[in-house]
Parts: sequence; C-alpha cells; structure tokens
Amino acid sequence: MSFPLPDTVDALKGMIGREITSLREAVRRTTERPAPGPGSGGMDVASPLQSLSVLPVTAETDGTSRCLCSTHEPGDSGVCSLLAAIPASAVLLEPVTDDAGAVRDFRIVAGNRVRSAEWLEIPDRQVGQRFLEARPGAANSGLLAALAEVVNTGRPLDGRVVDYTEERLGRIHRAPLLYSAARCGLQVLATWRPVQSQAELLTIDAQYLASMGWGNWDLLSGKVTWSEGLSRIFHADVRMPWTLDQLCDALLADDLTAFSEFITSVLAGEEPAWTRIRFLVLGELRTLDLLGRPVAGTDGRPWAVNLVARDLTPQIRSRRRLAETERESDWLRRQTEAERKVADTLREAILPTHSEALAAVGLTVAASYRPAEPDAAVGGDWYKCRLLPDGRVLVAIGDASGHGLEAVARMAQQRHALAGLAQTGASAGEITTWLNELVCSDPAGQTATVVAGHIGEDKVLHWADAGHPAPLLLRDGTVEPLGTDQRGPLLGALPGYAYETSSTALRQGDLLVLYTDGMVERRDEDLTVGIDRLAHAVAASSTREPQKLIDALVADPEIAGHEDDACVLAIRVG
Repeated sequence: MSFPLPDTVDALKGMIGREITSLREAVRRTTERPAPGPGSGGMDVASPLQSLSVLPVTAETDGTSRCLCSTHEPGDSGVCSLLAAIPASAVLLEPVTDDAGAVRDFRIVAGNRVRSAEWLEIPDRQVGQRFLEARPGAANSGLLAALAEVVNTGRPLDGRVVDYTEERLGRIHRAPLLYSAARCGLQVLATWRPVQSQAELLTIDAQYLASMGWGNWDLLSGKVTWSEGLSRIFHADVRMPWTLDQLCDALLADDLTAFSEFITSVLAGEEPAWTRIRFLVLGELRTLDLLGRPVAGTDGRPWAVNLVARDLTPQIRSRRRLAETERESDWLRRQTEAERKVADTLREAILPTHSEALAAVGLTVAASYRPAEPDAAVGGDWYKCRLLPDGRVLVAIGDASGHGLEAVARMAQQRHALAGLAQTGASAGEITTWLNELVCSDPAGQTATVVAGHIGEDKVLHWADAGHPAPLLLRDGTVEPLGTDQRGPLLGALPGYAYETSSTALRQGDLLVLYTDGMVERRDEDLTVGIDRLAHAVAASSTREPQKLIDALVADPEIAGHEDDACVLAIRVG
C-alpha cells in the first residue's frame, strides 16, 4: 500500500480500487491458460479466471415465453425433471391472482420427494393443491407475502428463516424452516429445509442480542456477503449488502483517517486489525467497533476481507444520557446551593434578632422560624415586630403561599410593603386593605394571609386579620384565641375589600402568641384540633419567658412535626 493515507473519501475509494485491480491482475498472470497445443483440436481449456468474472444479469422475460415445465408432464426435460436433484424440499409454484393482478395464492404444479419435517407432507403429493391449502401456516408466518414479492419484484428470496406453525389432526406443530425462492419465467421455484441445528438459530439470536454482525468481501469476484446482524446494523437488505466503496461513502468525515488506517492494514494482510468508526446511516450516527481479518489466497495475498462489527450506538446513547443527567444534576446542585445562599442572606435581612428598643417599652419578644424543606433557610412565612417612630410597636405575622425562592420573593415584598405602610400612621385595617390591593395586583395570582397590628403605649392591641389563624392570648394560666368576628378574606382573594380593625386590651403579664398554620395544620385533621393542641402546649409553659416557651414548643414533636413552613412569635407584656 502507498502512503500517505488518503485525505478524502474519493481518494480512499481510489486506493481500494487500485489495490483490488492490482490483486486481480496478479492472479490473472498466475492463472493464464497456455496456447492450444498440437492435438488439442483448438478447444479452449477452462481457465480459473472464469471464476473472477461477474456475469451480466440476463434480461427479464417479457412475459410471452413460457416456463420449460409449463406442460408438467413426466418425462419432459425442464425444471420439473430437475426438482428430484435438489437436496431440499422443492416445489414449482404458479401465481394465483385476483382481478387487480395481485398475488393471492399459488398453485403447486410440481414438487420433489424430500420431506423437511415428519409431520409435513412430501411436496409431490400436494401437486395441484393451492399453496395455502397445502401450507396453511404460510399466511401468518409472512411466507406467502415473501413469495408474492418474488413474483412482483423479480428479486430472489435468499435464506429466510420462517417460524412455520400448523395445526394437524388436533395438534399444533412447529418447525423453523429456511426458505429460498426465485422466479422461473412466470412461475416461482421455492425450496426449504429445516434449520440444521439449534446453534444456527442461536447464532442469529446472538447477533441480535449482542448488536453484532459480520461481512465478507470477495475482492476477486466482487461478491459481498452479509449476515443478518450486519444488515440490521446498517438498515440494509441482506440481499443487497454494501460494497467497500459504499462503506466509505457512509463514513463520518472525522473518522476518515482512522478507517483508512484500518482498511489499509487489512488489505496489507495484517491481522487482526481493530478500530472504532462512526457511520451515518439514514441520517443516524452509529458507532461501531470493527475487527478486520484478511483471507489469504494461494499467493499469500488477501483475496477477501472479513469484517466483524459490534454496534455500540445504544451504549453510546446511554452514556450520553447519563452524562446529560449528571450535568443536569450538577446544575441543580449548584442552583440549590445558590438558592440556599440567597435564602440565608434573606433570612438574616428579614428575620432579624430583636433589638433592645422593644424591651425599653416593656415588651419581651422571641421568635422562631422553621422551613418545611430541610435544605431551605427560609420560605413564605414571615413576622415583623419593631418599634415605630410614633412610639407604637408594629406586630405582624404572615404566610405567602408556595415554597422556594418565588415564595421568598412574595414574602419579602409583602413584609417590606407592610413595614412601609405602617410608617403612615394608618390603622391596622387600612394597612391590611392596602396590602390586599398589592397582592391582588400580582400577575402570579397567588394569595397570602396576615395578622397585622399595633401595640400602643396604652398596651392596647389594634389588629386586623386577613384569613390568618387568630393570635393566642395567655392570661392567668388560661390560653384563648382572640376573637375573630371581624376576620377578613385571604389577601389577593377580593380586590377592593375593606378590612376592619379589632382592639384587645393587654395586661401586665399577658403573653401574646402569633403563629402560622404550619404550627397547627395537619393532614386529615380539623384545624381547630391543631389550635387546641398549640394552646395546651402554651398553657403548659405559661411560667416561662418567651424564648424558653418557644424553645419548648419547637422541641415538642407534636408541635414541631409540621409539614409546612412554621413561624411563631411570642410577646410578653411587662
């Protein structure tokens, strides 16, 4: 072989063509017949070169000539008389067509005496019968359609495995049969034999299961033979295998050099040669492991090439999907980490520790927030407790629907809006009404709940409720929810709704507990049951300071085992 390696497909095909031409010329020189000698009578001596010739395909019959055996009389010389010499079961079939010319059945006009299975009739005993009458399993097995295709296209049927099943005398019989057929004028010559061994079937199955196949390229005669497995890999008809040139045409451009090195080493007689090559087959990228072996002739040069291919396309696709999944998982992990950092920052910004300013006006405050999702730092629940410039203390707790950063964004919007509205000196009802308009204008259409109010210097709580659980009041060891007669709808539910303000006078020693529904709501349980449970827990810790009371609530599995974000705010009046 000449170097350098070809850098185009045409150059590669030219190199292969030159090597094959050189091989054929060398074989011709060693097999040339001598000139006729004296006494030869001028008769030609058969030359081995005849085996190198590819005979031209004869013209198809024009339909006017009749088959040699059309009379079907014993003793006539023709195909019928040759059936006995065929070592497999054989019949001559005459197509039976409908008015449109479509083949619907065949008539058996001749047959030999080779039985392919003990339960099948000898073919010559079925002469004169319709094929579907003699072989009723031919329709369901696809055999009839295959024979009709031979009539319609003229292409022979070569080694088709038919899983033939038939019921005889109340019993179901089955046999794998290897069928071949070809046109004979206007008729069809069909032969079949049982698959010789289970190993033959297993070989076909093994090629399918292992995504493997093999092919043989006879460089002298030009004949190409493919296995079923290789035909399946390249989506080609087993009767029309690809030449080496066609393989080159299907190469992925980036693999031209690798395939050139591979085929060069095989044609040079090196064995075994291995490579991994990608082909474009009907627009689909297929990755194959190729193992090549030259078949040496009498002169030691490779007269044929055997290739074994294993299709790695399914494994490549699986690895690609796995890699994509890993990349997606890694991206989700990074996104989760980023969200956690954002949430941590938001938590520090919107859920701060309580300043000494509240203690200066006689209030001791503690709070706790626990997200339902362990990896989250903050969710849609929130609280607000701070001293306003006019001397009042803003007290609020709310719950923006949803989870994740979207809920966090809505929560932050509502919390900061409330803080800004509280600076106006408006009443709790007015603030809640304005907050409702803000939530109603959100295109996301989400709702929220809130309890918002003020504790004045006279220790009176003025508050409004928008669909939120009422605060609990601990007084003299008894815990009761504040009255909810003036409770309004969820924020975002009714645009233009005017919320009312309720007033509750607080005494020294009172403990006010504000909470979100995550503290009391349980699946398949009435909400009042959860509120009573929380009230009993608060009563049990009535002597404790707000922070210790909240620590006790959080440590109580009946209270802390929430399925939603949970927030609780405790205020002791001094």
